Amino acid sequence: MTEKKAGAVSAGDAERPALPATGWAVLGLLSFGEELSGYDLKKWSDWSLRFFYWSPSFSQIYGELKRLEKVGFLSSRMVAQETGNRDKRVYVITDEGMAAVRLWAREAPVEPPVLKHGVMLRLWLGHLLEAEQMREVLGRHREYAETMRRRAETDAECAPADDASAYPSLVLKWSERHYASERDLADAMLADLEELDRRRR
Repeated sequence: MTEKKAGAVSAGDAERPALPATGWAVLGLLSFGEELSGYDLKKWSDWSLRFFYWSPSFSQIYGELKRLEKVGFLSSRMVAQETGNRDKRVYVITDEGMAAVRLWAREAPVEPPVLKHGVMLRLWLGHLLEAEQMREVLGRHREYAETMRRRAETDAECAPADDASAYPSLVLKWSERHYASERDLADAMLADLEELDRRRR
């Protein structure tokens, strides 16, 4: 996925290069103060980011960790694992990284989300489909939206009740409402298709 890079930010007195959105997401995950491995970051992004952004792959996460450490926004160390497996590298945000992500969150331009809706594109080409195919596409989308709504609802209910988790929990509620809206929009479109078929008969 190609990402649009935000403008360079000044953390302290040092001008830093622009980062892709995934870089800010990874830095944001570490801004909660925990020392995390790449595996931990992937697990956390699967729990939260996937509902409203997307969950980066392991290769994207590790690539951003290297980039962020190189510019001084993170530091890392190797730690022994209790299981006897090989040592793992854990990362922690630096003061400079915290200043950078705080500045980005406060001052980055608010960009409108880009709607790339595959189901809408398919229906736009409805003159090439049979009515039953369109209903099947909408039915699958409705099922997906309801599944994601339930997952977001469950994750919001299971979120830790601490100050650090308060805002991620609110975003999970937003995600739940978003997918409920997608489900309801699919239902409305199914009704619209029935009305269109009725007028044509």
